[in-house]
Amino acid sequence: MDQAGEDFDVVIAGGGMAGLTLALALAQANLKVAVVEAETPQARVAPSFDGRTSAVAFANFRQWRALGLGEVLSALAQPITEILITDGPAPGASRGAPLPAFLHFDVEEVEAETGGDPLGWVLENRHIRAALNDALSRTHATILTGAVETFSPSPGGVTATLKDGRTVRAAVIVGADGLASRVRNVAGIGVQGWTYTQAGVSTTVVLERAHNGVAHQHFLPGGPLAILPLLGDASAEHRASLVWTERADRANALIAASPEAFEAYLARRFGEMLGRPRLLGPRVVYPLRLQVADRMTGERTALIGDAAHVIHPIAGQGLNLGLKDVAALAEVLITAAQIGEDIGSVAVLDRYARWRRFDGAGLAMATDLLTRLFSNDAAPLRIARDLGLAAINRAPALRRLFMREAGAGLGDLPQLLQGERP
Repeated sequence: MDQAGEDFDVVIAGGGMAGLTLALALAQANLKVAVVEAETPQARVAPSFDGRTSAVAFANFRQWRALGLGEVLSALAQPITEILITDGPAPGASRGAPLPAFLHFDVEEVEAETGGDPLGWVLENRHIRAALNDALSRTHATILTGAVETFSPSPGGVTATLKDGRTVRAAVIVGADGLASRVRNVAGIGVQGWTYTQAGVSTTVVLERAHNGVAHQHFLPGGPLAILPLLGDASAEHRASLVWTERADRANALIAASPEAFEAYLARRFGEMLGRPRLLGPRVVYPLRLQVADRMTGERTALIGDAAHVIHPIAGQGLNLGLKDVAALAEVLITAAQIGEDIGSVAVLDRYARWRRFDGAGLAMATDLLTRLFSNDAAPLRIARDLGLAAINRAPALRRLFMREAGAGLGDLPQLLQGERP
């Protein structure tokens, strides 16, 4: 139900997966929350709105479990039982005959490190949004259809004005409104970064052979090719999500190619790994960039997700990074509210900024380094990275470290990432 002119504890600009998760965590802790989003909840769950999928790290899936979404999302998600990372100029790798340089995480090793969880779960974004919208509808959170145009902080709170002239007041405003964040811009927070010469191609395919829950990441000179297992449905049993990074001109050519030409080219990239793929969903191309906000917070303002940092998809950590922001900010705000602090004060928001700043900037730089190291076919770099992959594969301690990082389970974890409510 749309309302205006009300007082809230928190106004969240942006109703994506990170913004909705934050709203749910805060609403369940009895904070008064408003979410401002241009699209209606019904539009955001339509298959045509966003046909992409996400690989959600085990710690972030624990967060959703703690918020009561575990049962519904588990039924829609494909657990990642194994991961195979390969490198080479020739396409294809299989568990039986990997390329000389590879890194393999098997199910027993993963479960021992995660306490029985898979390393991650793969599910369609629309299913995540639908579950979050449904859970949020059972709270006292307010959904406002519109967009934040501007806001004015003051010692007592912040007043946000929507594009249609409505106003809402809160103790703090959260920018969860993506890489072109209006909240970030109004707050005067700059960004650093650059656009890559690559673009990402995303689609859903049907595999000729069963994926058995194995996620593949194959490094090619044009960029990584990720094949993520999906749960079977009425359309096909052996479904997979494809995230293919190529030079921008080649990526656009892949989108323009006929389905038959696309499948033939993809089959050459797959090799004998999973058999000849068949297109199931539409193809989407999107530009790739690195962008990090100069600050995570401003006066009565906090940033999460893509509003704070946009990274290369090479490690599949974009959404996971945003969900870690959510867990940290939720804990900071809920704890402050419980002890009677002003949740929009500099002291409170600075706790969040200190908690998350290093992780966000560090992962952005790490993915940029990996992109430059692996997205080429230079012989010296190939030798160096192949030796590195082989060394990690032979070192259990290093493999465990990589699993923890990939699973969002490394560092000072908020309670939600440990499966507990703050």
